[in-house]
Amino acid sequence: MFYIEVFLVTFILSTFFALGGIGSATALVPILDMMGLNFNFAKAVGLFVNTATTVTSSIMNIKRKVLDMKFAFPLAAALAFSAPIGAYLSKYIPENFVKVLFVIFLFFAGSMILFGKKEKKFNFTSPFIMPILGGIVGIISGLLGIGGGSLLLPLLIMLGFDAKKVAVAMSFVIPFSTFTAFITYLSFTKIDWILLIIAAFGAILGGMVGNYIMHFHLNQKQIKKIIGVLMYLIGIKMLIGII
Repeated sequence: MFYIEVFLVTFILSTFFALGGIGSATALVPILDMMGLNFNFAKAVGLFVNTATTVTSSIMNIKRKVLDMKFAFPLAAALAFSAPIGAYLSKYIPENFVKVLFVIFLFFAGSMILFGKKEKKFNFTSPFIMPILGGIVGIISGLLGIGGGSLLLPLLIMLGFDAKKVAVAMSFVIPFSTFTAFITYLSFTKIDWILLIIAAFGAILGGMVGNYIMHFHLNQKQIKKIIGVLMYLIGIKMLIGII
């Protein structure tokens, strides 16, 4: 019965978040934790789901030749190297502290969705910033069990990088950070492989359904606002649980 609940939760979240063009793992990790899963296992599920749902779009972007490898590779390398460090640190950092960081991230992501504008604030497009930002965000994403795109995307755009180029690059770099961090969680977290596969299947199916429904000219801005509010509510619920 619990497996069915996990499937339904991942399917519904992935469908709804796909309508807004956003990955669902940010909401999935705290909700699975609230459902009673071990927090580290919930993060491992989020990372695995993120990998499964983004690797397809990454391959498609490579085939369509819309990916700037010179731009994306330094990010991918930095994330792939640093995300396992963040994942390993979660073994030693108190769980409640990590949850507080997750709450802060939920409020940040929700605020960016509700109030953030995709516009350049600075004109700082040095290639050296890529591995530095990638390394920092990789550690954070590995620690929290998220992809890191919600952090990297607004930061790179604010620094002056082209929004379209950054968005395409995110679909390429995220699988690197999520998969390497997931492998790290395997070394110290007990994994229920059946639940993991069920969650991934629910997320992939939900993403496909959401993308299909999105073509019916839904008001994506309104959906994103609902997602932003949902992230606030999850963050508040998570904070209450910590207190």
